[in-house]
Amino acid sequence: MAKGMREIKRQVKSTQNMRQITKAMEMVAASKLRRAQEAAQSARPFAEKIKEVVTSIAAGTKGIQNPILVSREIKKTGYLIITSDRGLAGGYNSNLLRKWMQTIREKHSSPDEYAVFVVGRKGRDFLRKRGIPIIGEVTGLPDSPIFADIKELAKQAVNNYVEGKYDELYIVYNKFNSAISQEPVLNRLLPLVVEGAATVSNYEYEPSPEEVLDVLLPKYAETLIFSALLDAKASEFGAKMTAMGNATRNATEMIARYTLMYNRARQASITQEISEIVAGANALS
Repeated sequence: MAKGMREIKRQVKSTQNMRQITKAMEMVAASKLRRAQEAAQSARPFAEKIKEVVTSIAAGTKGIQNPILVSREIKKTGYLIITSDRGLAGGYNSNLLRKWMQTIREKHSSPDEYAVFVVGRKGRDFLRKRGIPIIGEVTGLPDSPIFADIKELAKQAVNNYVEGKYDELYIVYNKFNSAISQEPVLNRLLPLVVEGAATVSNYEYEPSPEEVLDVLLPKYAETLIFSALLDAKASEFGAKMTAMGNATRNATEMIARYTLMYNRARQASITQEISEIVAGANALS
């Protein structure tokens, strides 16, 4: 009985240590989540301004033939998948990759019909294990990424579309809804659909509106990729905060169960000792 009680005490101590770790990780994730949300919000005005200029030029220019705006027959599709480098984030990566694999099975009959870019070690390792070719990858991103961290990958993804290596490009990432809600999405990035009020600004563009558009459109597409990355980062920290919060609560429940088991075992041990003492006294009388 004493051996069993010692084992229960060790389990209680071990679970208490685990709870301290998960609680600390939850607090760290919450702090990083706030910074990630601020970064995502601060990047929006720049993207919105580029969109405003692009919409204005497109509205005032007839017969635009820029490949980024022109739809064509879909023979091959490009995917840019954004995952995390590390785990301990619940279903953050698995749900996203499962959704993408389901899309691949439904939409394509062979690997020749799609091309893949990936951000994050989890996504890269997932694809490698399944023998899926990767055109470009970025891993080891900081918690607060800047545009330079994915500039080359974003540029390659957009240029490959312009060069006709595939006929549409999707961004696959977790959309941030709230700290406890992240939604895996596949958003089509290219060809671009310039939406919004078609207000023609009284600006003069040099050398010409078409040439300005040729420069701005790829930049706009790359900016959208970076915005998706920032959104995915916020989702990642939200998922980690939720996962560590759940782990902390589960540890607390385990400690309560172990404590109850220990108290019952101790009570049974005391009862047994009293019974032995009484039996001994009766034998002597």
